[in-house]
Amino acid sequence: MTTKTGIFVGSFNPFTVGHDSIVRRALPLFDRLVIGVVGDQVRKPDMPSAEERIKAIADLYQDVPAIEVKPYYGLAVDFARAENAHFIVKGVRSVKDFEYEREQADINRSLSGVETILLYAEPQFSSISSSMVRELQHFGVDVSAFLPKRSK
Repeated sequence: MTTKTGIFVGSFNPFTVGHDSIVRRALPLFDRLVIGVVGDQVRKPDMPSAEERIKAIADLYQDVPAIEVKPYYGLAVDFARAENAHFIVKGVRSVKDFEYEREQADINRSLSGVETILLYAEPQFSSISSSMVRELQHFGVDVSAFLPKRSK
């Protein structure tokens, strides 16, 4: 029997409740979901290391054996191939996100045959982005409501 694997990739700086929603909604579609965290080759100001981001996400899902969290470098389609995944999962919050992800999906499919599955953000998460959370943190705002908590 073949294992149906999907990947969900991003810098996840930080991993938000919106990301968590996409992961939890995508999980029933796959036997295995690999969360690919952009490695340290992409440096942004105040960006925690890939190792720190991976650990934080892995801790959230430590009780979910179908989820793995790994670093990835280069193209998402190369990571998909390395993980034997035939699907890339992406979250979409707006028309702007949709257009960007549609273009990426077309290129990824033509390069590799890997399909992209778009999951629309739940309405309560449609305004949440990692950059918004980082900006609020910069100004000392408590952002805990925007960050997922490990389910007990």
